[in-house]
Amino acid sequence: MDLNNIQRIYFIGIGGIGMSAIARFFNEKGVHVSGYDRTETPLTRQLAEEGMQIHYSDDVNLLDKDAQLVVYTPAIPGTHEELIWYRKNEYEVVKRSDVLQEITKELFAITVGGTHGKTTISTLTAHILRHSGYGCNAFLGGISANYDRNFWSSDKQVAVIEADEYDRSFLKLHPDIAVLTAMDADHLDIYGTEADMQDAFIQYTANIKPNGTLIAKLGLPRAAELKGDNKRWYHLKDAKANIYATNIRTVDGAYLFDVVEQDWHIHDVQLPIGGTHNIENAVAAITVAHLLGIDAAKIKAAIADFKGIKRRFEYLVKNDYQVYIDDYAHHPEELRALISSARGLFPDKRCTVIFQPHLYSRTRDLADGFAESLSLADEVLLLPIYPARELPIEGVHSEILAEKITVPVQVIQKEDVLAWIKSNSAPLLITAGAGDIDQFRDPIREILNGEKVKE
Repeated sequence: MDLNNIQRIYFIGIGGIGMSAIARFFNEKGVHVSGYDRTETPLTRQLAEEGMQIHYSDDVNLLDKDAQLVVYTPAIPGTHEELIWYRKNEYEVVKRSDVLQEITKELFAITVGGTHGKTTISTLTAHILRHSGYGCNAFLGGISANYDRNFWSSDKQVAVIEADEYDRSFLKLHPDIAVLTAMDADHLDIYGTEADMQDAFIQYTANIKPNGTLIAKLGLPRAAELKGDNKRWYHLKDAKANIYATNIRTVDGAYLFDVVEQDWHIHDVQLPIGGTHNIENAVAAITVAHLLGIDAAKIKAAIADFKGIKRRFEYLVKNDYQVYIDDYAHHPEELRALISSARGLFPDKRCTVIFQPHLYSRTRDLADGFAESLSLADEVLLLPIYPARELPIEGVHSEILAEKITVPVQVIQKEDVLAWIKSNSAPLLITAGAGDIDQFRDPIREILNGEKVKE
């Protein structure tokens, strides 16, 4: 695969957050980029405005027959007609991870892996490097609110990459600095068991280049098996870690804290985004920046300017009467952090969570964890399971979560969500999930703000 000589490239699933970052990489280099996705979204409209040709029906008459390289996401089923056609006609067809491996082969690679926290840490790390003038190429799994993008380029031969564990994609990367945030069970449709998934994370650390560094959260399971010639342990506030936060407080809706290492510290770091878990994410990003030699004052300035990531503890309404937060959380531990952080920030407000489960297999495998986390709210509304790449599994539906949740709960259809919002009070409202629940963001915001809802 010689990426330097490609003039035409085609993406099957171009609207995916990881796929779109790579599509933007090629588009900025003047390559002809086109592709397919199942539905039009704000992101695909953005890509089209940037000059990419996108269609939304699986039709071999619409694909690019002159493409020199075809890239697909593992979320695309093997029955996809365009994918079958390209393979049958012996085009070079590769996964997104194969392309990312080639792109980063010659770069100093900073990868962020783990079952949660990786989008925030990778985006904040890339933001610090960009804001400070250090520079980097960024391939992110979320849309940075500072730049409204999930990709940016730089002449600096450094890349910050979100390392996706789904389909073992992250094992194709060979980082100079690897961050590891968590090893909780997930994607058991791929890995089978939690132990097998942990094996993959250990292999991720084994891929660190000679003399490279592992920055891992203190307290991970099987920590003694993690690899890396140099290891740094971070934590929210455990002083046994190499680097941690202390003197944590809230001022005017922002967090203030100090970051302490044995021979180095920063006072009064200001983080403008919510969620105490994001303090820990910031500590990880600061560890990377410090390792690269970025000045403490520049690190502080960058974090104070960080506007967060779309759909990561994102405030859509915030006033004395109403708070509405939207989040991508789709794993029990992510929901636990989201709900507990929101309740900590707004302890006097009744908390209502509208959650859309993502994948039948994940709902089945982690049902008890989902129920326990969602029960931290005062009230829960469950949407039907978003299938993504999966076919239905007999006996698996949102009702199995409802039966386990210990607070008032109901399962509602998507078409009933806005009517419920109009007729019920929800002083602290959270929408969460990785499916298409984000389609309700603007209508809900408009209802809560008393605006006319756009049709």
